[in-house]
Amino acid sequence: MTLRVLVDAGPWLPVPPIGYGGIETVVATLVPELRRAGAHVTLATVGEPGLEVDDVIRVVDAPRFADIARPYNQVSGIAHAHMHGVAAALRSGRYDVVHDHLEVVGVATLAAMGTDAPPTLQTLHWDMRKHADFYSRFDGRGRVAFAAVSQSQLDRAPEAIRAQTLGVVPLAVPAPPVLGPEVESTIEQGAHALLLARITADKGQDIAARACVAAGVPLVLAGPVAGVGDPEELGARIAAGDEALLGHPDVQYFRERVEPLLDGRAVRWAGGVAGLEKERLLRGAVALLATNRWAEPGATGVVEALVRGIPVVATPLGVLPSLVTDGVTGFLREDEAGIAEALHRVGEISPAACRDSARPWKPERMAADYLSLYYELLRRNP
Repeated sequence: MTLRVLVDAGPWLPVPPIGYGGIETVVATLVPELRRAGAHVTLATVGEPGLEVDDVIRVVDAPRFADIARPYNQVSGIAHAHMHGVAAALRSGRYDVVHDHLEVVGVATLAAMGTDAPPTLQTLHWDMRKHADFYSRFDGRGRVAFAAVSQSQLDRAPEAIRAQTLGVVPLAVPAPPVLGPEVESTIEQGAHALLLARITADKGQDIAARACVAAGVPLVLAGPVAGVGDPEELGARIAAGDEALLGHPDVQYFRERVEPLLDGRAVRWAGGVAGLEKERLLRGAVALLATNRWAEPGATGVVEALVRGIPVVATPLGVLPSLVTDGVTGFLREDEAGIAEALHRVGEISPAACRDSARPWKPERMAADYLSLYYELLRRNP
């Protein structure tokens, strides 16, 4: 019998995303493998999906990621509108299991539906210190369960969530695209260090900038600010006094702590990148930086670098010590001086060692692990 899965990616970014979008990248990596394994997949998303699925649920017309950090009373209806549409589809009884990726609102809605919704597995993509009031008290009553993306994330989770977690499934990324020799020949190897993430205080772009200046290594920052990936657009909207943008914490962080470090040479902001531009930056990097201030649970950007043979210099927080082996696939350092010192040593790292370390994070393995958890959840809910 064909397993019928509804994968809920939420209303924030398209699948696959254009540039930034860690959760949506994971969903875009997972869905083709589930279908290849024989599952019938319906995708709940925003806009038109850029990959083949069996069916689509669309409630919110346009991606709403730029709104995600606005005050709660201005944006709370977005996720709830999305889930209202998902709930209506689920009442048709056409699905065996839901795989949810929508923070808090997804499982809150599905658990409240009781037996009107199929058994649900939610992937925990976020730091479990968030929403402590919710997750420390949540009871899925056996119908809603969880998957962690790393053991370190699960270790920090509230006891209630640990007891309802079926397993740990590391995040996978797609295989690197094959570039023709004419493109390969234009990539300047080791031209810069790269930090590939949305610009926000937790990602530590200011830490990376100061460390790279101290090391004498050019740095490229690639990622959006408050959902805006075009530097000219951001500058124009700030100059025009866009109040919603000016009040965004990521914009405040960028203007106060990152922008003063940008000079276009030693440190530059490339904006949001995707496709060939992103691939060029990755393959030309001497190292990927992950100078986090937070315990990141998944870090798909780090995996993207390792599968390309690019070493990683990171702070030893969250999942990073389980992804980066110090002295083998990169370096783990706690402060800016250590990060600067490590940048002088990245030439010691073997690209082959980086690629070998990434073997466990293959898309087909991630899909197989999730299928096992779906069937375990169904076994518990006959």
